[in-house]
Order: sequence, then C-alpha cells, then structure tokens
Amino acid sequence: MDPTFTLIGALMLVFSIVLSPLSSRIGMPVLLIFLAVGMMMGEDGPGGIQFDNFELAFLIANLSLAVILLDGGMRTRVETFRVGLRPALVLATLGVALTAGGAAIVAWWVFDLHWMMALLIGAIISSTDAAAVFSLLQGRGLHLNERVSATLEIESGSNDPMAIFLTLMLVTLIGQQEQGSLWSGLLMLIQQFGIGTAAGILGGFATVELANRMRLTPALYPILVGAAGIAVFSATNAVGGSGFLAIYLCGVIIGNRHVRMMPMILQVHDGMAWLAQLCLFLMLGLLVSPSDLIPLAGAGLILALALIFVIRPLTVMVTLWPFGFNRRELGFISWVGLRGAVPIVLALFPIMADLPDAQLVFHAAFFIVLVSLLVQGTTMAPLARKLRLEVPAGEDPYRRLPLDAPAAGDHELMLFPLRGKSWESPKPLGQLKLPDNTAVAGVFRNRLCLQPTKDLEVSAGDMLAMFATPAVLPDLGKALSGRQAPKHLAERAFFGDFVLNGDALLGDVEQVYGIEFDELPPELSLAECFAKRTKGHPVVGDTVKLGPVTLVARATEADRVTKVGLKMDS
Repeated sequence: MDPTFTLIGALMLVFSIVLSPLSSRIGMPVLLIFLAVGMMMGEDGPGGIQFDNFELAFLIANLSLAVILLDGGMRTRVETFRVGLRPALVLATLGVALTAGGAAIVAWWVFDLHWMMALLIGAIISSTDAAAVFSLLQGRGLHLNERVSATLEIESGSNDPMAIFLTLMLVTLIGQQEQGSLWSGLLMLIQQFGIGTAAGILGGFATVELANRMRLTPALYPILVGAAGIAVFSATNAVGGSGFLAIYLCGVIIGNRHVRMMPMILQVHDGMAWLAQLCLFLMLGLLVSPSDLIPLAGAGLILALALIFVIRPLTVMVTLWPFGFNRRELGFISWVGLRGAVPIVLALFPIMADLPDAQLVFHAAFFIVLVSLLVQGTTMAPLARKLRLEVPAGEDPYRRLPLDAPAAGDHELMLFPLRGKSWESPKPLGQLKLPDNTAVAGVFRNRLCLQPTKDLEVSAGDMLAMFATPAVLPDLGKALSGRQAPKHLAERAFFGDFVLNGDALLGDVEQVYGIEFDELPPELSLAECFAKRTKGHPVVGDTVKLGPVTLVARATEADRVTKVGLKMDS
C-alpha cells in the first residue's frame, strides 16, 4: 500500500477533529464539518482525490453504521421504552412509509422522473438520523424531557429496516421487473423485522453471558463486545434479517444488563462510534463532487424544504396524535427529521444495481442531507430551548471506574469535580446530603489525597471520589452539582417552591394552601391528575394547570408521578 494514502487519510482525520470544536461555537452539526472536509479533499477540491469505489464505500458505510448503532443501543435505557416504544415504532414504520410517499410525489414533480424512480428517491430519504441529532443536542448541553428523547432514541434505532426494505424492494422492481415482486417484498419486510429482532435479542443475551463468564484483561472487554456485535450484525444480514435492527437491539440488551467493566466498555465504544462517524462522513464526502450537485440544486432544494416543512410535520401529526404529545413536543419532533448517513448509504444501492438515473438519485440524496444538516441541524438546540422542552439535569461524574469485585456488587468509583457558585463557600463533608448506599472514598486537592472525615471542609476546585451504584447516579449528581443553571431551569423556577407527594389528595392540598379546585373531585390524588392529562405516561417536567396553581411532575416511577412541584401563579 502506498504510504501516501495512509498519510492523507490520517491527516484528514486530524484536520476534522481539530475543526470539530467549531460545531458548538457556531451551532453547526459536527457531521457537516466532516462532510465538508471530505468534499474539499475530493476531485473538485484542493485535495484532488478521485474516489469512486462504491463497493468499498458500501462496506465501510455498513460497518460504520453498525458500530454507531451498537453504541447508541447501549446508551438507550430500557425504562424509556415505557414512554416511547409505541409512538416510536409507529413513526418508524407507518411514518417512514408516509414520508416516502410524500417525498416521491414531490420528487416525481421536480425531477421529472418515472414514478418508480421517484418512489425510490422517497424511500431512500425517508429514514431519519436521530443519532446525529443527539450528538448535537448533548454537545450543546441540552437535557430533553423523557417523552421526546425516548421517542427520538427508539425511532433512530428502528426506522432503518423500513427504509431499507422499501429501497431494496423498489430496486428489485425497477431492475428486474419480476412478477410477484411486491409479494416477495412484503415477505422481505416481515423477514427483516422478525429475524432482526430475534437475532438482536438472542445475540445481546449471549454477549452478556460471554462477557460475564470470561476473566479477561479489562482492555479486552470493549473489544469483545464490539466483535460480538459485528458478528450479530453480519450473521443477521447473512440469513436475510435486518442487521441494523439486530445490532441496535443487541446494544440495548447489553446496556441494560449487568456486564463486567461496563463503564469502560461505554467509554471505549464512545470513541469507536466517533471514529466510525468520522470515517463514514469523510468517505461520503469524497464520493461526491460539488459540480455534480449544482445542476440539481433548484429541484433538490424544493424537495428538501418540502420534506422539512410539510412532509415530516404532517407525518408526525398523523402518527403521534393518539399518544398524548402536546403541541410543543409534536413541533419539535417534526423538526427533528434530520437526514444523515443512512440516506446516502441507501443511495448506493441503485448505483451498484446499475439502474437508470442512479447517479441522479445519489446526488439528490446527498444534496437533501446537506440541506437538512444546514437548516435543521443548526436550529435544533435553540428550538428545543424556545419550546421549553428542557428539564433540569444533575452533574455527571468526570470518570467512572468499575470495581469488578464480587463483594462490591454494582458499586463503582466515581470522580466528581466540585465547581460553581454553590461550592465557593466551604462545606463540611458531614453536612452533605448524599443518597443511601454511597460513601466518600477520598478528597483530591492540589494533587494530594485527603482522608475523608465529617469535619473536612470541601469547596470549589476539590474533587470527590465516591463509591456509588449507577442507580443513585441522578440523585448523587444533583447533590454534588454546582453548575449555575439557566434561570428557567433553576429548581425553584422550574418546579416551584413546594414539593408534594404524588399520593397527596386534592382536598388536602386545598385545605393546607387555601386553594379551590372546582373542576376536579377532592378525593383525586395529584398522581391521578397527571395520569388523566398524559394518557398514563407522565414524565418529569409535565405540567397540569389547576386554577391558580401549576403542578409540575418532579419525579416518576413506573408510569406514576411520585413527587410533585407546586407553582403559585403570579
């Protein structure tokens, strides 16, 4: 191999990583930066690299997407399925089909194509890339309410099989003109979902068992999980299932079971997912030349804007209205129809099948992804704040280290830096309100480790080493957080001055606070008020307006509000 190629590839990675901080500064999706670097290094840019090996690109793209989905699955909490599973699956199946149909109508009109090719373009661009959305939102420090975040997370992992099915079926119909292809396509859909689901679940449990039974060097556990995930992905594809769905579900199983060295696994896979996204978007940028996009810019812009402002919002309204979403949530989910790597990868299918107008299809898909990243990607974080979909979040530990000892159980060593105004004044360790089943292991100050005692005072600049379990991490993060939250997310401003139990009755609240709730019976509990207004799936941040007060869900457990904030209207 020519060392020049490896040098150029390494320099492209370095250049992209160095430019990535621009993403948070100017609000631009980091994936757009990677694409731009790839295009600059292509044949129309100063790099002048000619790359048109679509088979190699397809292989790299599939492996990269598999790594990204495995990481995303391991970070999806199974508790979110309680809130987001049903709406996300409807959006990922019926929603994808409706999006493909709407986009096909516009594509048929603007590109003057045969209706089958227009349907193919619609199918290719019907899949959203919510993983890219969350990388942007998390980079801007947003913490969305669970109903919205759960729906988007699950949609991102489950909408690819439907788009792949539609694309493959249409490529077969156009390329071979087979009789009965529609029926074989429906069987393909059942096969993709059925085998993908079964293989993902079985592969996930098998990987968990394998990781927990083996005694390995800690650094090998992330490699074991990654290799097992790719094996599940490849085997599922080999037997006709959806490898993307399988590896996502495999990740969900792994991430929600007790697995040895799990924090280290997540840390390593976070880096692997970033490397996969870098390689994927740099390579996709190399595949296209800006000069090929200019002739279809007008028609492509019409299709992209129709997708953003008409087709996606209508699809979301039609599919999600029965599930109790409010208008602000529906509006944000409508806007989060971000197109990413999957449409570009799917656009490689017609090229490899040597279909007529395949290059037009590929360039149209690429152009629509660019417009989506520019328009939706740069406005997503401000829109989430404007629609008041944020909820207060605690501090995450700087580092989590698994103890990997039977006697320690699930306990980990967590490092929390103390920062912010609340830690400017020293506080004795004995006065900290820490969750049960936690202990201070030590205090680091000026590169020294201090013995923790009740009288030892800690302040900003210190770092606390804590023994704790992942279950208490949210409460521990809030107890040690010193960040100055925005005014609208401060505890009192968001939840109100009073904290009540969800079991409290309206009649009791009326007597204690001198409030009258004429519209609801006094024997109704506060938790039942939220259940009525949210169709049984309340989340933190939900509000119920009752006369002169607003009730805010402060904590939930198993579809029931356990703590309620009470805000008196001014």
